[in-house]
Amino acid sequence: MAKDSDIPSTHPLTPPLTEEAWLDWFRLLRSRRVGVATFHRLMGEYGTAAAALGALPGIARDAGVENYAPCPRAVVDRELAAGDRAGARPLAFGDPAYPALLSVIPDPPPILWTIGNRELLNRPLTALVGARNASSLGTRMARKLAGELGEAGHVVVSGLARGIDTAAHLASLPKGTIAVMPGGIDVITPAENAVLAQEIGEQGLLIAEAPMHTDPRPGHFLQRNRIISGLCPALIVVEAAAKSGSHSVASTALDQGRDVLAVPGHPFDARSAGSNMLIRDGATLIRHAGDLFEALGPGDDALEPPPETRSPPDPPPPTKDTKALHAEILARLGHAPEDEDSLIRALPAPPGRVSSELVALELDGRIRRDARNRFALGSSA
Repeated sequence: MAKDSDIPSTHPLTPPLTEEAWLDWFRLLRSRRVGVATFHRLMGEYGTAAAALGALPGIARDAGVENYAPCPRAVVDRELAAGDRAGARPLAFGDPAYPALLSVIPDPPPILWTIGNRELLNRPLTALVGARNASSLGTRMARKLAGELGEAGHVVVSGLARGIDTAAHLASLPKGTIAVMPGGIDVITPAENAVLAQEIGEQGLLIAEAPMHTDPRPGHFLQRNRIISGLCPALIVVEAAAKSGSHSVASTALDQGRDVLAVPGHPFDARSAGSNMLIRDGATLIRHAGDLFEALGPGDDALEPPPETRSPPDPPPPTKDTKALHAEILARLGHAPEDEDSLIRALPAPPGRVSSELVALELDGRIRRDARNRFALGSSA
């Protein structure tokens, strides 16, 4: 029979409340060979970070690692000073402000660096991600969805990447947005989003798991993705190629038990291959925010979606103006593909109207779209 001392402790993880406790948490998490899973296991076995730090050299020796030393205090002092200079605050697992949904995923981050308004974590959160090389239609769809979600009281969570992520952050910034970063919270990736990141830090919330000054490497993006989906009950994917980062986020979300919704794309557009695969495999097709609220159900979202985001009735027959616009589009196109943006600029109607009618004509088979988002006459024109 095992002795009491041989049975791992089941101490609940108590967040650090003193300066020394914070230093011990950081030292343990930043120690060599201590990842997130090991941190949680050690805290469960030893109850405090101080006790775990004391046990680390013996554990390493038993594993055949000689002369092991935990992370020096000076390293943590430098990181905390860097966080202070950046205006960042650490948030520990177990703190009342720590997001409840994130706390129940496998291997939740023990410490998150944050800049901005943490109160946003208490509001309904929805993740929205997609392709970096997004099409103009994709970015418009991302802006539309993010705007509708913001009007309904939801905070949009994304990854600050180019393309769909950037469009989602920009559209939701006035109502609330959260950017989860792959590297240090003071390292903006891509650099072109430096101003956007500053605005999010002032009006929204920046979150990072990595230490300060960390340049993101490939593995960091996968770690970041589990936080994006882990924060939210649902994930929306707009334009994701097969085997893309966005498709990977969706797989992680499904593993976490989250709802996954995807915007359908043209079968010939590689940027939508992953989105279409998700729908084929059971993800909910989304056309507007009303589809999200319907998927979540009243038990998951206490907010009533605004009327403009609810499922619309069948569209009315084309008006005379619509028929005239269709005729202009068809007259402009030939069998050689034309870039969508050039086509929109050449027509007198508002860009949003032209985009909408391009989709309608495409669905009717009167025009076709190629993999580079260019249009030409279709087989039934």
